Amino acid sequence: MKDVTDLYTKFGSDRLPPGQRETSKFPVLSKGATPQWDPDSWEFSVTGAVETPLTFSWEEFRDLPAQTQVQDFHCVTGWSKFDCPFTGVTFPMIAELAGVDDDACHVLFSALDDYTTDLPLEDCMREEVLFAWDFDGEPLEREHGGPLRVVTPHRYAYKGAKWVNGVEFLTEPELGYWERRGYSETANPWREERYS
Repeated sequence: MKDVTDLYTKFGSDRLPPGQRETSKFPVLSKGATPQWDPDSWEFSVTGAVETPLTFSWEEFRDLPAQTQVQDFHCVTGWSKFDCPFTGVTFPMIAELAGVDDDACHVLFSALDDYTTDLPLEDCMREEVLFAWDFDGEPLEREHGGPLRVVTPHRYAYKGAKWVNGVEFLTEPELGYWERRGYSETANPWREERYS
């Protein structure tokens, strides 16, 4: 198990970002209802500015090399949960398998509930960005984004799409669901980049 809770030292002097409060709970916030999913028909796609577009079944995705990381989780609404053990596949591994084109500069994540969110590619190419399916040794609960969600411990959690089922590598930014509604595209908690 890899502990990455010292990640904050790259962004600020305090583990708890400004304007946040620590909680031991794991509140549930979503844009709408929890979508249905069928493990037999679920697919994860990697498209856009890549050498090799990819499609994984649930079984194939779960067969990829995984790791468990202890991370901190920061919600834009003002709470932070420390020491979260997530297990999944790192973003850089997916990028390596697909082969990212030189002109790719952003990433658009898509989800089963039609949610999207965008991040600069450089913010995604970190080992701490996980496609997570387990939390604390148990399958990720549906309300928390199971079967698969993105976790972004260095960004506010709305950048970590719940129920994620696709990644598109972009050659220019494309605003996601909350970004189109005025939320920050960069979402750095230590700079309190909540809104654009």
